[in-house]
Amino acid sequence: MSPSQITIRPYADQDWDAIARIHDAARLDELRDSAGVEAFLTLAQTAEGEGLFDGRLWVAELDGAVTGFVALDDDEVTWLYVDPGRYRQGVGRALLRHALAQAGPRVEVTVLEGNPAALALYLSEGFTITQTRTGPLVGNEAFTATGHIMHLDKAATSA
Repeated sequence: MSPSQITIRPYADQDWDAIARIHDAARLDELRDSAGVEAFLTLAQTAEGEGLFDGRLWVAELDGAVTGFVALDDDEVTWLYVDPGRYRQGVGRALLRHALAQAGPRVEVTVLEGNPAALALYLSEGFTITQTRTGPLVGNEAFTATGHIMHLDKAATSA
C-alpha cells in the first residue's frame, strides 16, 4: 500500500470500538513471543491505567476503515497498533512517521523482546536500542517482560 492511500487523523470517540478490536488482536501477537498470551488484557482493561489518552492519539484509515492507531505522550511513542489483517501494508510506518513529525528532537519507544516486526520498523526509521531491561510488564505487572528502550535523535537522522 502506498502511504498516500493511508489517512491519519485525530482520534474521535466513535473510533473506540475499532481501536479496541485492533489492540486486542495485535496485542496477542505482541505478547506471543515475549511475556506470553497469558499476560493479555483488553484495551478496555488497560487504556486508562496505561495512559492511552494522556497525550495525543491518531488513527489511520484505509479504504474508509480504521486500521491502526498511535499515541504520543510528550516525546514518547506509547502505543502503536495495526490491524493484523493490515500488517506489512505501510500503516504502522505511516502512523510512526506522523507521530515523529509531531514529536520533539529526541523520541523514545519501548519494544518488547520477541516482537521482531516492531523492532525492525523502529530500527529502519533510525531508532537505536539504548537500553534493554527486564521487569514487570507495564499494565499487567504480574508478568515479567524484557523491553528494548529505543531512541531516535531526529537531528542526527536529518543531518
